[in-house]
Amino acid sequence: MRPLKVSTLAAAALMSVLALQAQAQDAQADAKPHATAPEAGYQAGGSPLAGEPMYQSANPKAPPMTQAEFDKARKTYFERCAGCHGVLRKGATGKPLTPDITLAKGTDYLKVFIAYGSAAGMPNWLTSGEFNDQDVDLMARYIQQDPPQPPEWGMAEMKGTWKVLIPPEKRPAKKENNYNIANIFSTTLRDSGEVALIDGDTKQIINIVKTGYAVHISRTSASGRFLYVIGRDGRVNMIDLWMPKPDNVAEIRIGLEARSVDTSKYKGKEGDFTDKLAIAGAYWPPQYVIMKGDTLEPLKIVGTRGMTVDKQEYHPEPRVASIVASHFKPEFIVNVKETGKTLMVDYSNLDALKVTEVANARFLHDGGWDASKRYFMVAANQSNKVGVIDAKEDKLAALVDVGKIPHPGRGANFVHPKFGPVWSTGHLGDETISLIGTDPVKHKQYAFKEVAKIKGQGGGSLFLKSHPKSEHLYVDTPLNPDPKLSQSVAVYDVKNLDKGFTVLPIAEWAGLNDGGAMRVVQPEFNKNGDEVWFSVWSAKDKQSALVVVDDKTLKLKAVIKDPRLVTPTGHFNVHNTQHDIY
Repeated sequence: MRPLKVSTLAAAALMSVLALQAQAQDAQADAKPHATAPEAGYQAGGSPLAGEPMYQSANPKAPPMTQAEFDKARKTYFERCAGCHGVLRKGATGKPLTPDITLAKGTDYLKVFIAYGSAAGMPNWLTSGEFNDQDVDLMARYIQQDPPQPPEWGMAEMKGTWKVLIPPEKRPAKKENNYNIANIFSTTLRDSGEVALIDGDTKQIINIVKTGYAVHISRTSASGRFLYVIGRDGRVNMIDLWMPKPDNVAEIRIGLEARSVDTSKYKGKEGDFTDKLAIAGAYWPPQYVIMKGDTLEPLKIVGTRGMTVDKQEYHPEPRVASIVASHFKPEFIVNVKETGKTLMVDYSNLDALKVTEVANARFLHDGGWDASKRYFMVAANQSNKVGVIDAKEDKLAALVDVGKIPHPGRGANFVHPKFGPVWSTGHLGDETISLIGTDPVKHKQYAFKEVAKIKGQGGGSLFLKSHPKSEHLYVDTPLNPDPKLSQSVAVYDVKNLDKGFTVLPIAEWAGLNDGGAMRVVQPEFNKNGDEVWFSVWSAKDKQSALVVVDDKTLKLKAVIKDPRLVTPTGHFNVHNTQHDIY
């Protein structure tokens, strides 16, 4: 263990901290561990706010810092800490770090916590090698300063970034290429700020499209013609798949940090809303915006600041997590992370917007539909629960206890021999896969309960996937610290889960051998459900690849390598994304 260089008061501070750590369970009885080793890696993804100009006030009680020190510390905070503690440092999945708390602790006390971590889940930044002594001292002084205030982002700012590159009247009147559009994959190239459009039939790259930084998801319009992607920097790109070479036709920045986008899908007695509207949700500012589906023109912005579902306390920074479009009503289902609320947003009349607020659980994250597409299953990851939203009745059907820190992506649906239709999730914090019954008609006794918990390779799972035409369930573990686990996937026979899993050495099959991290992430089926694609995600200065596996034989089918495939992570098949097949 490296020695921590502190002042002569450090010994007393260290004894105080050690005593406090011994009492941590009592002092933080209501706290949930927020940073297992896999989740620390997940939460530590850099925030685009690190480079944004912000308002800074001087706190006369805070320890002195030069402007250069403050700027460096602010950058470090947004790269390493904001994911857990929030942009305003008022607490998210981690504890609040505002001056009313930190000034009372003092610099030496804070340095020990930053260096060695805590029982509640604070990473050990010094002893892990992530920080040096100077970094620890810098951050201890920084979190005693008043938090810098990021700028808001309203209609004027949005319209200042809005571009219609090809107006609707100048776009193709019919499909002008020979691609099998339904089998195109949109693959995120995380660190280059691009997506790769790949022909699923030929395995050839169609186009590399410029997008925002670290595209989080790709979503297909209800018609299947348009692809919408959103970067962590809040940039939304709209891609027309009918063009001779599919490319951007419109873009906008809806905030300074974001994760979610989708489009209207409802067609019924209230009207045909196919491709009419798009919606995107922001992490900062905490809000969502509804846009025209054909141009991304912003129409309506709605803030999400408000009270939490549990303690009914005001939260200034409730980030918008997953968003999906209902198949039963003209509604978007908007999940708000910090308040734990699911919002059923009726988009049939934007001038008289009606929002039904459903109390769920904190902290809402990602999720997907059950096979019937009536029930939206969303992970409340720090509550270790999955909320079941009934999109037909606009209510919470159940809160299901699952494993530690569920992270399903969209989840995986399949039919269990005993329990009938189930939806499943893996976990960041443990090695289990939870199966939840989803049929309240023919399998009522199992509906919306954790009916089984199967053992996986290990914690650090981000995505799992199945397909109606497949008999397999694929589970990744890219954030597990063991390279053998992060570079392979577990495969189960859904008709015989008790026999355990088969391990596929995906990274080995990629044949990269250049010393990169080679984390294997996000299984995704092709349209026909007979191939499974994986990203082999390496460093941006290393070679990465995509690996295609034959679902019937579990044998290697193809490896896609190209210098343009820089840090591939998530990928989305057009047909499966359009029809919510997973």
